[in-house]
Amino acid sequence: MAEEYLILVDQNDNPIGKEEKVKCHLPNGILHRAFTALLFDKDGRLALTKRAKEKMLWPGDWDGTFASHPREGETYVSSGERRMPEELGIEGKLEYLFKFEYHVPYKDVGSENEICGTLLGIVDDPSSLKSIEGEIDEIKWLSGVEMLSELKENPKIYCPWLIIALEFLEKSEKAMLEKYDKILSGWMSNETSQVYKQAIKIHLPDDNWRIVE
Repeated sequence: MAEEYLILVDQNDNPIGKEEKVKCHLPNGILHRAFTALLFDKDGRLALTKRAKEKMLWPGDWDGTFASHPREGETYVSSGERRMPEELGIEGKLEYLFKFEYHVPYKDVGSENEICGTLLGIVDDPSSLKSIEGEIDEIKWLSGVEMLSELKENPKIYCPWLIIALEFLEKSEKAMLEKYDKILSGWMSNETSQVYKQAIKIHLPDDNWRIVE
């Protein structure tokens, strides 16, 4: 199987080259473009997925619904919509919320050093999501209240980029916040922000993550 190449970017998300996926995820990492997608049901519950045990980084930890890397010529949204059936066995539409930069090591194995576009989608039938072998080992649906309880109890088992994406939900464009107010309202408050920030600090220091305008 041919090695996958990722898009290298500067701190403003301008493409500056390509590099092999494995090299981008070595301990020091190389800043590259990625996305994380959050799929909610109509009641505002978020689908969380346990990363497959075969994964190089954060195996067996809980992620957002799915995450991957745009290919050359793709937008964040088109790459997410391409990847959705490959990871979850379903097709659907996604919308762009914002992007952020972060750099976090995983033990002595490697790191994530990414500008990460955050995408949102709504799932009509939560039971339609499938665990694809080698990608996802388990799926669960949590409300915002349940997520807070989980993060207070054991933040280490949740991937850092997921928690950062949740913390930055309020940075979405006003039109998106209004459109999805019913879905997102249970995930944004002063209390949730404090819990998210404390959980993020378990994984990485304050100066290693930021919103990208």
